Amino acid sequence: METISESMKSRRHFLKLLSACAASFRLWPGIGPHINHAHAQAVPQGKPNVLMFVLDDMNDWIGCLGSHPDVKTPNIDRLAQRGVLFTNAQCSSPMCSPSRASFFTGIRPSTSGIYNNSQHFRRIMPDVVTLPQHFIAHGYRSMGCGKLYHFIKTDPRSWHEFFPSKSMERPFDPVPPNAPLSGLPDVNQFDWGPIDIVDEELGDGKLARWAADALRRRYDRPFFLGVGLLRPHIPLYVPRKYFDMYPPESITLPTVKVNDLDDVPPTGVSWAKSERHQLIVEHDQWRKAVAGYLASISFVDAQVGLVLDALDESPYVSNTVVVLWGDNGWHLGEKLHWTKLTLWEESCRVPLIIALPGLTPPGSKCAKPVSTMDVYPTLNELCDLTPKPELECRSILELLQNPQSDIWDGPPALSTYMPGNHSLRDERYRYIRYSDGTEELYDLKADPMEWNNLLAGGGTGPAGVRDRLAAFLPKFNAPQAPLVHRF
Repeated sequence: METISESMKSRRHFLKLLSACAASFRLWPGIGPHINHAHAQAVPQGKPNVLMFVLDDMNDWIGCLGSHPDVKTPNIDRLAQRGVLFTNAQCSSPMCSPSRASFFTGIRPSTSGIYNNSQHFRRIMPDVVTLPQHFIAHGYRSMGCGKLYHFIKTDPRSWHEFFPSKSMERPFDPVPPNAPLSGLPDVNQFDWGPIDIVDEELGDGKLARWAADALRRRYDRPFFLGVGLLRPHIPLYVPRKYFDMYPPESITLPTVKVNDLDDVPPTGVSWAKSERHQLIVEHDQWRKAVAGYLASISFVDAQVGLVLDALDESPYVSNTVVVLWGDNGWHLGEKLHWTKLTLWEESCRVPLIIALPGLTPPGSKCAKPVSTMDVYPTLNELCDLTPKPELECRSILELLQNPQSDIWDGPPALSTYMPGNHSLRDERYRYIRYSDGTEELYDLKADPMEWNNLLAGGGTGPAGVRDRLAAFLPKFNAPQAPLVHRF
């Protein structure tokens, strides 16, 4: 564990780097020559600003992670070239609300009891200090837009300014007049297809343009700007030009093993939506569904690019931490499952990129297991905010400075879904324990699709691995907090 004195030395070293960066105005790779340098140098330099992208149901299908050969994400990829791409980042929960609540509060689902989308973190932890609140307390201007938490009404305490308003997290999306488009029966929101509109007619398009405009303003103090984008959350309706990028007949499908669930405990089998996979295959929608997901990724990538362009043209480009992360992953047939809500790799592995000029080595990758929750204490340290010892996560500043650190002693990354069900991921293995005591263990190096449960049939797996990972299971599992159906 890093000592207090080491942490202070690290922070002081960072602030020296930041001052040098401000003086020399070193730019990120890919920033064009159209920036007004005189304007940029006139802006006060001090604590860094924060620009944060939160993506919804975004699995690891982005170009820089190399997890799908067809995907096109030039803007997320160029962000990765500016900083550190965490190739083994895991969400704290494979469900929107608990993942986001734990990220913004630093409190695990197993501690708060927030396991479900129908729980309001303010009802359960009324006095908790969220990440943007902590920045407000240190003199930052806090601004946000879109789906950052998981309520129709956002958290007013967290923001000085919110778009579209503090009582509405995002603009409504138009629905195709002939929906559903997939031809599946009883789809609810589980649908995909092109819609003949332009980007700015969708909610994410409006949000990105508002965020870009926010970056064109002048500020007399540092700012925190959160941008919550909905896609690739279902329904997968995005402009036709993005579907044109992915002709279904040429789409690469996920590799699936027909008897994949045979060595999975009953709880895991009950979570898998194998009947949905069968329905999709029977209706010849698998390629179209994958194409819809890829099209939605490219659409949201374009919105990220629009905001990054505004940052590049702004006076804040050399003094802004950019963070991009996904709240949970998504299955598209892997392990015979669709959507999220499992403790397997497709639900838990997510994008995480952190970039700051002068600190993060450009284009670097880190394979150490980290949790998205670790961003809160990391930003605290980066921006020289007061430490919060109650946070159930740790700063990964050391990995931002040295992504290949040989002395990093971080724990495996923990993901939780419903009370008593946990997954622990280290650099090689994933260990799952369900609330009834049943278990799974996968060697991701030898078995990246998690087809072979090493604990099935009385197996023990490699010597000591199960016990080593099990030692990091939460010692306390809070009961599920009360559900709130109206926010």
